[in-house]
Amino acid sequence: MASVDTDSFVEKMEEKFHDNNSDSESYSDSDDDHANRPPLKASGSNVYRLFGREQPVHKVLGGGKPADILLWRNRRTTGIALGAGTAVWVFFQMMEYHLITFICHLLIMFLGALFLWSNASVFIHKSPLHIPHVVIPEDCVLEAASAIRIEINRAFVLLREIGTGRDLKKFLSVIAVLWVISVIGGWFHFLTLFYLFYLSLFTLPLLYEKYEDQVDAMGEKAMIELKKQYAVFDAKVLSQIPIAGLKKD
Repeated sequence: MASVDTDSFVEKMEEKFHDNNSDSESYSDSDDDHANRPPLKASGSNVYRLFGREQPVHKVLGGGKPADILLWRNRRTTGIALGAGTAVWVFFQMMEYHLITFICHLLIMFLGALFLWSNASVFIHKSPLHIPHVVIPEDCVLEAASAIRIEINRAFVLLREIGTGRDLKKFLSVIAVLWVISVIGGWFHFLTLFYLFYLSLFTLPLLYEKYEDQVDAMGEKAMIELKKQYAVFDAKVLSQIPIAGLKKD
């Protein structure tokens, strides 16, 4: 009886030993498979970004507080700015108030109140209001004027290139953009169009940052398709137009 128990005990130990060996082999195989896997590709290598962007959206928007407001990093400030713009738009739309008239009426009330208080303070024995002396720094004006001058010169260069008739692609692009703007401008009033632009500043950057990869992928497909269509249009139409000094891409 004792020998039978001993044999069964030995058989159990052998089975357990074989099970341990099989488990260790499976673990070693899985480790080998993991080691032999190809390395992951870097997420930022050869990735298409809209408009050739190489920096994060926050830095593209200038960084700092303005970018924080547009990307809803400071929700309270963003809500105040968006709410104030919406309130102004609703006020002008509901009251049918014109912007220039509104500004002039505000100035009339403000200057009238200051004038009356300055004269009435003598009779009621109150100290007159201290109106600060506001001066615009010369450096800020020069920097702004320099930046505007650079952009205007770029526009003049673009208009000159288009006017000389040497770049048909750029000419057609500008004409298409101006036509789209004219159509959109016909749908809305200037104030509504400005408000839509203002609203897009608080929505489009946020949505693009949130769905960046998906938007870039769709943008890449759209650019490939546009280039294909332009190549067909160029081969069938543009190349048949005799223009002196036509620039080819």
